[in-house]
Amino acid sequence: PVPSHPPQPGCKLIFPPWDGGIRYRGLTREQVKSARFLPFDYEIEYVCRPEREIVGPKVRKCLPNGTWTDSDTESRCLRTCPKMHLSLENGQVHVRAIERVPVEGTWVEYRCNPGFHLVGSPRSNCTKVGRWSSAKPTCERKSQGRNRAVAQPFWVPGWSGGLSVAVEIKMDDFPFARGEERPLLCEPGVATKFLYELLYNDPIKIILMPGCSSVSTLVAEAARMWNLIVLSYGSSSPALSNRQRFPTFFRTHPSATLHNPTRVQLFKKWSWTKIATIQQTTEVFTSTLDDLEERVKEAGIEITFRQSFFSDPAVPVKNLKRQDARIIVGLFYETEARKVFCEVYKERLFGKKYVWFLIGWYADNWFRIKDANINCTEEEMREAVEGHITTEIVMLNPENTRSISNMTSQEFIDKLTKRVEKTPEETGGFQEAPLAYDAIWALALALNKTSAELVKKGLRLEDFNYNNRTITDEIYRALNSSAFEGVSGHVVFDASGSRMAWTLIEQLQDGVYKKIGYYDSTKDNLSWYNNEKWIGGVPPADYTKVIITFRYLSQKLFISVSVLSSVGILLAIICLAFNMYNGHVRYIQNSQPYLNNMTAVGCALAQAAVFPLGLDGLHISKDLFPFVCQARLWLLGLGFSLGYGSMFTKIWWVHTVFTKKEEKKERRKTLEPWKLYATVGLLVGLDFVILAIWQIVSPLKRTTEEFTKEEPKSDIDVLILPKLEHCSSEKMNTWLGELHQESWESIFYGFKGLLLLLGIFLAYETKGVSTEKINDHRAVGMAIYNVAVLCLITAPVTMILSSQQDAAFAFASLAIVFSSYITLVVLFVPKMRRLITRGEWQSEQQDTMKTGSSTNNNEEEKSRMLEKENRELEKIIAEKEERVSELQQQLKERQQLRSRRLPLVRCLVAEQADKLGRNNCDGSRVHLLYK
Repeated sequence: PVPSHPPQPGCKLIFPPWDGGIRYRGLTREQVKSARFLPFDYEIEYVCRPEREIVGPKVRKCLPNGTWTDSDTESRCLRTCPKMHLSLENGQVHVRAIERVPVEGTWVEYRCNPGFHLVGSPRSNCTKVGRWSSAKPTCERKSQGRNRAVAQPFWVPGWSGGLSVAVEIKMDDFPFARGEERPLLCEPGVATKFLYELLYNDPIKIILMPGCSSVSTLVAEAARMWNLIVLSYGSSSPALSNRQRFPTFFRTHPSATLHNPTRVQLFKKWSWTKIATIQQTTEVFTSTLDDLEERVKEAGIEITFRQSFFSDPAVPVKNLKRQDARIIVGLFYETEARKVFCEVYKERLFGKKYVWFLIGWYADNWFRIKDANINCTEEEMREAVEGHITTEIVMLNPENTRSISNMTSQEFIDKLTKRVEKTPEETGGFQEAPLAYDAIWALALALNKTSAELVKKGLRLEDFNYNNRTITDEIYRALNSSAFEGVSGHVVFDASGSRMAWTLIEQLQDGVYKKIGYYDSTKDNLSWYNNEKWIGGVPPADYTKVIITFRYLSQKLFISVSVLSSVGILLAIICLAFNMYNGHVRYIQNSQPYLNNMTAVGCALAQAAVFPLGLDGLHISKDLFPFVCQARLWLLGLGFSLGYGSMFTKIWWVHTVFTKKEEKKERRKTLEPWKLYATVGLLVGLDFVILAIWQIVSPLKRTTEEFTKEEPKSDIDVLILPKLEHCSSEKMNTWLGELHQESWESIFYGFKGLLLLLGIFLAYETKGVSTEKINDHRAVGMAIYNVAVLCLITAPVTMILSSQQDAAFAFASLAIVFSSYITLVVLFVPKMRRLITRGEWQSEQQDTMKTGSSTNNNEEEKSRMLEKENRELEKIIAEKEERVSELQQQLKERQQLRSRRLPLVRCLVAEQADKLGRNNCDGSRVHLLYK
């Protein structure tokens, strides 16, 4: 069978093109650096340095098979060349190998119109340095005789219906000749064709008035070549605000980015700092979203997740759900909005936890319209869209005051309604009609003002031609300074030529849009009606709030163990007092009482460590936590060194003396107490040095361990993040090398573990030894067994249970308490029992008063003499046994020799038969004859 490989968690990171980078939506720079894979359906976008353009796929998407879309097509950042070479006055330009803008490799061919001839090179290439290979040529007229210019506007409404009628209403009162109208349905290609036909035919046009954004983009970019002013009434694309690209463009329709200040204001009002976005991949929505991203960043708000789609929003909506998006800004056209919210219903991305922000220029019943592209019912759509908020540019003056035309906004709507053939709901562009009407007024006022200024210079509007920059500049200044009250509100243009207007804020409540406020971005004024309605009663949180809770030690357990520890400390004090009081008794003296005193003190210190071991954030502050950590370490470390070290010293001395060769035993038979104390001092000093270095180099400090988030029992929109406090130190390099995974804990506890294992070995080796020098070494061995077993079991168990505070504390503290109890009972209780039951402390006291310490010395001398005599006898016995073995060997050899010479023996025996007799011919005699 073919081995199965685990599936990849996503797509591997890819490198950006030269002179370019990659935009990662919703990820920080640190997250990108640490990531190796990006999730499925994640989209990245290539960006280039200034004056460069991406050639090839700009956006790549992670596919389910772990590859990126268009992986076989390279994306490059190439230098761009000036666009001025793409147009030729009085001629045509044929462009080849062009992307969105001219880049390296683009080349153009120039041809002049009939009646003109080309001056300059007919071809130019865009080089890799961002310059054209030759200067731009010109088309010069072969003959003169063109008609004089007549100032006329040219407009392309882009939509039929209300916009055209609005223009007609104004043109009825327009003080000069009617301009030319070419009604188009937002077809940029057809609009470009009509534009060039009009420009190259008389009379000369003075103003261009395109409608929708796509047409305005082409017209406004070309108009600069003919020194024409462009005034649009229906373009909302943020890209048109670029003054460098569109230097003569104005519009009475506000930019789509005017929604963004309102959205930011609402985010601040409801204290939202995290939002998500989903957009349709068109230029108007992409640029709007880029502007929103800059504005929210300035306001301290983060776009945590950004999704886009071309035609199918299913996967982006699922991603929003997976990323726990709560406050979502949606930018798409009406038809795509129905697709989006059908998927929203399927993913349950609506309700009291979610708020959607949409564009407000949809029809009021857009979600009720039957659409063959979705499979959701009207009731499901209504449930999904309930409660969403829309922002819409105010296109009709809400105050209903008299405008410059002496009409109120309502009078204008009444007049407009009478002129249209269909109902307002069925008439396309009806909402934008006031903007078209005010555009004609802005044009009329600007031309009047321009005419007055030209008179001062001895010029007229009729003197305009496509090479006359002076008149164009006057019209530009007049439009730029426009300020009047129109039927759509106060008409004024900002520095980019865009209309500045109010924003209407509405909310869908019970299937009906309700006005909940207005926002004036020019004055940063939010007019609020306080009639918003939330499904959950309050504005939802912008993300799932995480409540941090600490897991504290059970107080019942802490108090119970503390009582046991207190009793153990009291027991240690009693044993210490008993040992000190009876230190003159011979039986106590032969047990090395000073070492036993150290054991009692060590047990008391170790049990005192139980108290800081049970202290946590419930009892102490964060500032005191490091001191508690150090108290745990020092009390337990020094307590272990004193208690266990004194017992280890006893068993070590017994093993050294009674398990060595005879010649070394004699030299070590005399016990010198100072050596025992020095050994204990060495162990304690070594621990002190380790602890001191540990505290200086890498002290214990408070750290927290995080656990999996938990949902509360009550139905609230939060998650609980449990945390547990620990004492730990940073990983340090040891003198053993670059062992980054080692820590001071491993060094300290490893040293203690070796002592425990060595103590078990020594206790086992000396279990059969009997000596009066340390008469309690067997009890010491038993205590070492218990302490070692408890410690060796408890240490790994507490590490495994470190995340369970009650279990870890119970194991650690009870091991300390019980090992201390066992040590004290095994070492001191037998001594107490013997002295009490036999009354030895009285007799020993009397003997000591009479004979002093001579008795003890005589007994020791007698014991040494007996042992010496015993060794001498053992030597004699060994020598005798060796002699016996030699004689036995000789006897065996001679018996073998006898068997080889048996005939000769018989002969000799026969000759001597009369003297010795048959019965006396035995082996001993034969042995003598041969000898």
